[in-house]
Amino acid sequence: MENERISIIMPSYNSAKTIERAIQSVLAQTYQDLELLIIDDDSSDETCHIIQKIADERIRLIRLKQNGGSAVARNTGIKAATGRYIAFLDSDDSWHPKKLARQHAFMTANKIGFSFTAYYRNEPNGKKRFVAAPAEMTYKKLLRNTIIGCLTVMIDRTIVGDFTMPNIRTRQDTATWLAILKKGIHAYGLNEGLAYYHVDTNTLSSNKTKMMRQTWKMYREQEQLTYMQTLYNFTGYVYQAIKKRVGGYV
Repeated sequence: MENERISIIMPSYNSAKTIERAIQSVLAQTYQDLELLIIDDDSSDETCHIIQKIADERIRLIRLKQNGGSAVARNTGIKAATGRYIAFLDSDDSWHPKKLARQHAFMTANKIGFSFTAYYRNEPNGKKRFVAAPAEMTYKKLLRNTIIGCLTVMIDRTIVGDFTMPNIRTRQDTATWLAILKKGIHAYGLNEGLAYYHVDTNTLSSNKTKMMRQTWKMYREQEQLTYMQTLYNFTGYVYQAIKKRVGGYV
């Protein structure tokens, strides 16, 4: 029988306040052939205790002996995964119950190796914004519009091949998508809001200034773009980032 399992990679670090919500959104999926690999990055709170209390044989907890960052945690999960498909969900985000089923059907029907979906940004004020998924993304398009949310990605390893994330502090997800697209593979968007990005103004990923610096650094160091190429793509990134954050509430 062909392997249709989806391996979900979830890095965690001191996530006691949010991880149960994330886990339950995975266990509630209507698509059942899945495994959830939680890679704990040496948490010092109750994160691991909470995980261990949830009795489900599809959960695999991998505890790292020292903190290495989200790239190390995700790569540990990718290497341990047994599924044909790889999906990602951070420990402070969540999914719609039909996320995996809808995305798997979309990929198999169209023979897609790399897909992503639209998602909702749940703001601290209780409101949410819809972030649409473009129909298709290429390497050049993604450089100017880093629209692909890590929590929405699904990759078919039989088409894309094996991959890992670069060991950089932030933007390792976008750098990974760029590396895949650079090989000529296209990413295809399913424009349905199937994931929920819960914005926390105290987290690294919500620090806009730091993210801008890291994006510039990624262009220069990871992609090795010239100064003018970096400037051109960075202006597109900034425009799209502003557009994403000032779009209408739903």
